Amino acid sequence: MTSTVLLALDTSTEYCSVALISSEAPSAASACSQPAPARVWTRHESTGPVSSTRVLPAVREVFDEAGLALDACHAVAFGAGPGSFTGLRTATGVAQGLAFGLDVPVVPIGTLLICAESARRRDPSIARVLAVLDARMDEVYWADYAWDAAAGEWRTVVPPSLGAPDALIAPDTPFALAGNAADAFGARLTVAERASVVDRAALPHAQPLAFAALRAYWAGRTVAAEHAAPEYVRDKVAQTTAERLAARAAGGGREAR
Repeated sequence: MTSTVLLALDTSTEYCSVALISSEAPSAASACSQPAPARVWTRHESTGPVSSTRVLPAVREVFDEAGLALDACHAVAFGAGPGSFTGLRTATGVAQGLAFGLDVPVVPIGTLLICAESARRRDPSIARVLAVLDARMDEVYWADYAWDAAAGEWRTVVPPSLGAPDALIAPDTPFALAGNAADAFGARLTVAERASVVDRAALPHAQPLAFAALRAYWAGRTVAAEHAAPEYVRDKVAQTTAERLAARAAGGGREAR
């Protein structure tokens, strides 16, 4: 059986994250199971605002480490957002450029779903995830996901949204809280008190992105390169001077993302 080779990119945070995954598709009889083994090669580096200068060299490195040519790739996935506006544009543009050149489809995966995937990959017993990321400007990006064991895939309960950290709706079943908002907002993130698990390490990363994207690719959830687009969620790029001063006075001091 021929393996599927998929490249995954995420630059939605201060990290430049790249992963190359190679795995055989599950048979029809076991379509809901996670194929194994999968081989994954990654680069995940703190680059700050200069991810655009590091992402293509990192792509070349993972292909070289895997001993694969670039044209072995069947699809390119990217973290579509929400996240850093500049970072989302970087990942989208690089994914589009590579996909155009290779004549392969693109697989957009939301960054909040990546957080849910990350939490479940570390603890397979997790079946409900409230993914919450610091959105700056005294707000959070959040979404609610439930794992559908029969389908072997996430079901979106509440789609990616923007809100105040103390106004989120907690699931009515045991859930894990994934993302960096608990660190960013502390007691103001009131849903954290109701979480069974708080996974602060479940952040946008190309490795869980690659696994989620591989399932999406096999299910046909792809787009042509020219249709790939970021999912900003917030349509306001920056605060006014008055809003920045108010945020600093409140102890936020975080700019728009």
